[in-house]
Amino acid sequence: MKTQPSKLPRSNRQALRLFKTWFWRPPRPHGDTIVDRRVSPLELLYDLVYVAVISQAGLGVAEQVSLTRLADFAVVFSLTWIAWTNGSLYLELHGRSDGRTRTYVFVQMGILAILAVFARRAGDRAGPAFALTYSAFLVVMTWLWYTVRRQDVTKRPEMVDETGRFVVAMAVSAALMVGSAYLPAQPRLIVWTVLVAGWVVVLLLMGRSRILSRGMTPTDSLVERFGTFAIIVLGEVVFGVVDGLSLAHRDIETIFTGMVALVVGFGFWWIYFDVVGGRLPKGDGRALANWILGHHPLALSIAAAGVGMVSLIAHAHDASTPAPTTWLLSGAVAVGLIALILISRALSDAARLAAVYRPLEIAMAIGAVVSLLVGVARPAPWIFALLLVVVLTLVWAVAIRGFLLAGGGSLRREAKG
Repeated sequence: MKTQPSKLPRSNRQALRLFKTWFWRPPRPHGDTIVDRRVSPLELLYDLVYVAVISQAGLGVAEQVSLTRLADFAVVFSLTWIAWTNGSLYLELHGRSDGRTRTYVFVQMGILAILAVFARRAGDRAGPAFALTYSAFLVVMTWLWYTVRRQDVTKRPEMVDETGRFVVAMAVSAALMVGSAYLPAQPRLIVWTVLVAGWVVVLLLMGRSRILSRGMTPTDSLVERFGTFAIIVLGEVVFGVVDGLSLAHRDIETIFTGMVALVVGFGFWWIYFDVVGGRLPKGDGRALANWILGHHPLALSIAAAGVGMVSLIAHAHDASTPAPTTWLLSGAVAVGLIALILISRALSDAARLAAVYRPLEIAMAIGAVVSLLVGVARPAPWIFALLLVVVLTLVWAVAIRGFLLAGGGSLRREAKG
């Protein structure tokens, strides 16, 4: 009986030691790939926070489609995509199912929630607050990547220099965002544009120097992460249609226009997840860089189409669709199809199913041109949306025909699963 009280404290001390060991473990070093890793609920919640940022960023274009507002949206969206890519790749390559990873992810989500507040007017009066908040996010990511470098010193010394340069790029980006907060609106947007272009160059150089191939192994979880972001921006199309119908006079013609516009988003879903979704990219650095970067214009085009739906539905009774709206939506479809060509060329299936992908690339290129011609014609809104649906449907039909004849595609994946 006297020994019983001493057992409890010892077990508590052991539990505390085990908790400390589990809760604050260092990040995984480069090369410590979990091949059968699954996307965690924490990552899905992390992705949902970006829905708020993107939705707020698109409100300005939804109110009035103009070249200036569209440019502001494109820059803010690109910064958001860079933030998501950095955060997601860190989790994919170095994250753990421990308290440290969870804590830093929740810190990021808190910063992103504040970022969403300033995203709507980031191009003008909310720009300084957006810049400072974004720089806070980059500071967190700089620290996280620096901790990876410290792991590489002992575990992967051949990656230390490359990781160090990446940390420097993160720190420089944070400094540029802080500096941009004190600039007028137009120079600030120019700095942000340069920053976006700089990150594109960084990824391309990483691919050309084979840093990506040495530090990243394509996994199903990586593919799933980028597919999830595609779903996020497709959700913006739904939001756009709902917002448009909520603001407009809801008669049969308006509702029909909205439903046809919604099918444009569905068309992107069918093509993405049958053509590139769920398929691993090649393992070489160039292909990985192209695969990652190809998702940027694709996501941007779908999100832009989503915010353009409000204007399309608002003019449902017009004899011809307003020029800014037609160029926004037809351009979005064209850019999305061209981006899908870039992504598909980076797939490991591209060589094995060359008989499918080569004619499909031609079909997507033709579809991009035709969508632009539809924009030039400027028919009535419901006809305009319907013609875009026809373009996407025909591209999808070419894809499915090829996959079925080759014995590949989504049907093969379902049978395998």
